Amino acid sequence: MKKLSVTLLAVSSMLLTFVSSAATSEVKWTNSDKYRDVHAGDGHRAKFKARVFANFEEHFSGLAEKLPEGQTLLIDVKDVDLAGDVHQNMQRIRVIKEIFFPRIEFSYQVLDGNKNVLTSGDVNLKDMNFMMGSNLRYNRDSLGYEKKMLDEWFEKTLLQ
Repeated sequence: MKKLSVTLLAVSSMLLTFVSSAATSEVKWTNSDKYRDVHAGDGHRAKFKARVFANFEEHFSGLAEKLPEGQTLLIDVKDVDLAGDVHQNMQRIRVIKEIFFPRIEFSYQVLDGNKNVLTSGDVNLKDMNFMMGSNLRYNRDSLGYEKKMLDEWFEKTLLQ
């Protein structure tokens, strides 16, 4: 029994060490009340906005995991314009058309384990061709167009 406890303790501490040294992300939402378009179709606006922000934060976290151990990806989002536009008929619905392309404006920093800035920049992403080509990776995701755009930026900017 004692041998099992010692083994479990050793494995647990190794896992904790791995988790604590993995790359992480932090997302800040600057002046989010002034964003171009984070509006719900049908539904509660504040809850929709909270879901959208949580979804983006989770996505940035997943992207940060691709960075080397110990690094931190800091994101300061300054504007969001989701793909599509909300129209009012009998109910509020988000209509996706080519003319309502996704945009996101943010600044970023990548820090090393000692909090030194490795790289940084201001980004103004937009995908005017978001409906062209394949989007199979996120075809069932409400933020699929935005996530694809962020993936492309991340790979081109931070993984090369």
